[in-house]
Amino acid sequence: MRLAPALLAGALMALAAGSASASVLVLGEGLAPACSKAAFRGKSDKASVETCTRALDEALATRDRAGTLVNRGVMLMRGKAYGPAARDFEDAIRLSPELGEAFVNRGVLRMADRDYAGALAEIDRGIQLGVDEPAKAYYNRALAQEGLGDAKAAWLDYRKAQTLDPDWDAPAKQLVRFRVENP
Repeated sequence: MRLAPALLAGALMALAAGSASASVLVLGEGLAPACSKAAFRGKSDKASVETCTRALDEALATRDRAGTLVNRGVMLMRGKAYGPAARDFEDAIRLSPELGEAFVNRGVLRMADRDYAGALAEIDRGIQLGVDEPAKAYYNRALAQEGLGDAKAAWLDYRKAQTLDPDWDAPAKQLVRFRVENP
């Protein structure tokens, strides 16, 4: 069995379709849960980012502070503020090095720089640590695999993402680009 991306030129087209940000669920009181909700809803507007910034001024447990940094970083990344997003992911990892979402998102940033090998290593680390939305991690790993030219690994990861979240249409949209060929 051989897999080949059909019609489109691999990772560049897949990346154009967009990566999936991995947000962190933060519960409790104060502004951190509002920041979390905004990140999960796909927000990146100035007011949502400011909510996260104000939440970081509150007294938060270490994991909630790290999660809020990841969530703000996700919003900044969506807004293409890559430098500040990278700083938030780095700070989150320093605070909570077991937070897989920080590594997955740092991998997404590496893909933006076309460092697919670095992205793959970061995303693998995030998956190994565990994430709340593994389908997004596998989807991003598929994008990195395509960037490295490994169509079979990309196809397998898109399939895994689809299996983990069958209601999410992004993996299915990528899978239609592939065709399975018998040798």
